[in-house]
Amino acid sequence: MILISHRGNTEGPNEKRENSISYIQEALDSGFDVEIDVWAKEQLWLGHDNPENPCPMKFLIQNFRHLWIHCKNLEAMDLLSEFKVLNYFWHESDDFTLTSKNFIWTYPGKRVSNKSVLVVDDARNYGGPPCFGLCSDYLK
Repeated sequence: MILISHRGNTEGPNEKRENSISYIQEALDSGFDVEIDVWAKEQLWLGHDNPENPCPMKFLIQNFRHLWIHCKNLEAMDLLSEFKVLNYFWHESDDFTLTSKNFIWTYPGKRVSNKSVLVVDDARNYGGPPCFGLCSDYLK
């Protein structure tokens, strides 16, 4: 099972640093995959509720094997769909959504399969059914 840092967080939420290139890189350098929030508005941006931090496409391409890209607007989904190596998805309150690499991004408390990635409060204490991966603010 892989562990996926939620916005770069590994030891709890850090709203001041999450979804910034340097913070994401720290999580990647620690061996984690990272779920990031990406907007497209004249350029690519990182940010949960709004586009906040510039994000060069080069960063996404260089780290494509370990990024789970949550598209935050249609423009981001449209742009990223041109890059077949990227693993991206869109969801709001869906029970399940399929990523571009055919993984099942799964809402907490829903059924799971071996292709499921679950968003959980604390991955360190996960005792649920087997799945492909866990996305959490708490990994270390």
